[in-house]
Amino acid sequence: MPELPEVEVVRRGLARWVRGRTFTSVDVLDPRSIRRHALGPEDFAGNLEHATVLDVVRRGKFLWMPLALDGTPAHETGTGVALMAHLGMSGQLLMQDPEVPDEKHLKVRLRLSHADGMPEQLRFVDQRIFGGLFVTSLVPTADGGPGGLGESPLPEIAAEAAHIARDPLDPHFSFEDFYRKLRSRRTGLKRALLDQGIISGIGNIYADEALWRARLHYARATDTLRRADAARLVEAARDVMNDALAAGGTSFDSLYVNVNGDSGYFDRSLNVYRLAGQPCKRCGTPIVREKFMNRSSYFCPVCQRKR
Repeated sequence: MPELPEVEVVRRGLARWVRGRTFTSVDVLDPRSIRRHALGPEDFAGNLEHATVLDVVRRGKFLWMPLALDGTPAHETGTGVALMAHLGMSGQLLMQDPEVPDEKHLKVRLRLSHADGMPEQLRFVDQRIFGGLFVTSLVPTADGGPGGLGESPLPEIAAEAAHIARDPLDPHFSFEDFYRKLRSRRTGLKRALLDQGIISGIGNIYADEALWRARLHYARATDTLRRADAARLVEAARDVMNDALAAGGTSFDSLYVNVNGDSGYFDRSLNVYRLAGQPCKRCGTPIVREKFMNRSSYFCPVCQRKR
């Protein structure tokens, strides 16, 4: 499942190619990929045709494109709408030229207004069909600040992301709010990191990597965490995700790619994730894998002692 760095890589790529351009036509090749749009393919296409993309915005792992209808930003008309993209486990948003043959698992094709030197199609490709596209409403943010991370973030947020906490890379992220929520929960530290209501964008990979960098055990009780420990953990999460961004994200197979079809290579820089039995890069102790929430946790038993 793509995590924050992977979604942010896609967001930046999309913003470069689609911001300010207008959808001219929409082909829904597989209705299953717009199943979250309850009114069906015709309404989905009707909402998007002749709409202009204002920006590409992200909150945590949620990604959406605020739209202007008939040249007027939707939030100015009181009918704020956006195209929401949920990548799931295998969803891909690819920029392609018309002459490029259709991908095997192409589900939705969105044609864009002409722009010199830019691809004219945005394609949604999804092998496992866990992801999808749908048109959603924009609602005011609870804190009154920008709705998400974008080049020119709007005051609204996609309705489905309204309950999501800010992520460590968000300039409006509040450490005090995060620490208060963390201390109020009686749970394990990694469980809290995966709770999108406490902090967003962190999934299994980057939770393990951030905890290793911060020298904290994944099962440490959150109500025992000192302020200095929590601050070190947030900084570690920022560092690991910024490093992953620089590497284009983490790709273990061909399912996650950027909008130009390239895979990320941060998997070469992982310190613990999927490295069970290999020596810790800090102390040489073999990395341990333990079952966790129907998944796995990887950690160093010496560097990350359980209190």
